[in-house]
Amino acid sequence: MTAEPLWSASEILAATKGACDDTSWLANGVTIDSRSVQKEDLFIAIVGPNNDGHDYVEQALANGASAAIVDHIPEGLSAKYCRRLVLVPDTQAGMEDLARASRQRSRAKIVAITGSVGKTSTKETLAHILKQQGRTHCSVGSFNNHWGVPLSLSRMPADAEYGIFELGMNHPGEIGPLSRMVRPHIAMITAIAAAHTEFFKSTDEIALAKAEICEGIEENGLLLLNADDTHCPVLTKEAEKTGGFDIVYFGESPSATIHLEEVELLPTSSSITADVSGERHAFTLSVPGRHWVQNILGVLGIVKSLGGDLQQACHSLGTMVAPSGRGVVIEVPCDGGSFKVIDESYNASPVAMQAAFRVLGRHTIPHGGRKIAVLGDMRELGEKSPEIHAELANDILANGIDMVYACGPNMRYLFDVLPNTKQAGYGTSSNDLVAPLLHDISAGDIVLIKGSLGSKMKVVLDAVQARSKDVSAVADKGV
Repeated sequence: MTAEPLWSASEILAATKGACDDTSWLANGVTIDSRSVQKEDLFIAIVGPNNDGHDYVEQALANGASAAIVDHIPEGLSAKYCRRLVLVPDTQAGMEDLARASRQRSRAKIVAITGSVGKTSTKETLAHILKQQGRTHCSVGSFNNHWGVPLSLSRMPADAEYGIFELGMNHPGEIGPLSRMVRPHIAMITAIAAAHTEFFKSTDEIALAKAEICEGIEENGLLLLNADDTHCPVLTKEAEKTGGFDIVYFGESPSATIHLEEVELLPTSSSITADVSGERHAFTLSVPGRHWVQNILGVLGIVKSLGGDLQQACHSLGTMVAPSGRGVVIEVPCDGGSFKVIDESYNASPVAMQAAFRVLGRHTIPHGGRKIAVLGDMRELGEKSPEIHAELANDILANGIDMVYACGPNMRYLFDVLPNTKQAGYGTSSNDLVAPLLHDISAGDIVLIKGSLGSKMKVVLDAVQARSKDVSAVADKGV
C-alpha cells in the first residue's frame, strides 16, 4: 500500500456518481484488463466490441481488485463480491468521469502529444527527462484512444508534478474530446504523414484531425509545431482559429524558436547542437535517426516551457533507450559470434519505414555480415496501399539493404519489385518467415524487424530471441 492511496472509495463514488454498499476500501491502481489486476486495483468493466468486462468481474475481484465499476450485477457473481460493486449507468462514462476528477484535483503541469508518427517515442523521451526532475506520470505504451486516455488520467497520482499523455486517432473527431478531457498546458504535434489514410482523403485531412488537440489546451497554454512539416501552415491556421494559447515552432529551420544548429548522425547515436529559445546546447542523443532528432527539439522546447533544467535534460538524452518495439537493439549470441536485431515490431507507416531503413543503412557491419529487413504489412493505408508498399523498394536500395523477407498481401507488392538478389523470402503471415530467417541468419548480420501491430511481427522477434538463452538487450542503447 502506498502512503497516500490513489483513490478512496468515497472519492470514486463522488466522481462517478456511483452506488456501492461498502465504502471501506481504497484503490491504488485502475485497470480494465482482468489479466493484469494487482492487489488493491479498481477494475472497470468496459464493454468492448469483442469482450464484455462484466464477464471478468469475479476473476478480477478474486485476483485482488478492491472493487469493480459495473453497469449491472454480473449473472452468477458470488454474493461475497457484490458489496464492492460500484454501480453506474455506463462504465465507459464512469471511467471518463473518474479521469476528469483526476484532472480536476491535479496541480501537475500537463503535456499532451499527438502526430502521425513519433508520439510514443516522444512521450517516453519526455518522461525519461522529467522523471529525473520531479514526480512524473505518463500514459503506458500507446494508451492513446478513448479507453487508454481516460484510463491513464485516472491512474495519475494526486501529487504528480508532471503528467504526460499521448493522444491518437484513426478517424476525425476523436482527438478533440480526448484533449478536452486531458486539458493540457502544453501540446505538441510531432509530424503529419500518411498513416490511417484508409479513413482520410488526404494528409491535409489528417492534419485537421490532429489539430483538434488545440480544443483542450488551457488558457495561456502553448502549442509546439514542427516548422519543417509541410502541413505546418494548415496546423497554424487551425490553431489560430482556436486561440487562447501561444504557438512555438521547432525544427531544422533557423527561423524556428527551437532549431537545429549542427548534427552528426551516427550508427547508434546522434551528436546534436541546438538553439533552444536563444540558449545553445550541445549533447549526445543515444538513439540514432534524424526522425528522433526533430522530435527531440520539440521535447527540449517542452522542458524549457515547463521551467525545467535544460542542461540536465540534455544530459538525460545521453542515457535514452528506445521504447520496446520501437527501435531497441538486441544482441543475440549464435555460432561464431552474435548478430543484432533492431526491434521495430510494434508499428509501421511509410515515413517510419523509411526512417528505419535509413537507420539500418547507417549501421556498420563486420566482414561477411548482411543488412536484413524483415517486413510486415503497413495497415490502414486505403486503396493506394499496394502502390505505397511498392515505392519502399527505392528506400531499400538507397540504404544498401542486402536481403528482404516480407509477409502479408501488401508487402507482396514491395517484394515483387525488388531485384532477385534482394528477395530472401516471402510468406502470407509472419509465421511463414520464421523458419527461413532462422536458417539464413548468421554471425555479423543485423536484422530489422518492422510492421504494423496487426502484422504480428513480434512472432518473428520472439523466435529470433529464442535462439539464445542469453540475450543482451539494448546492446547499443536502442535505435
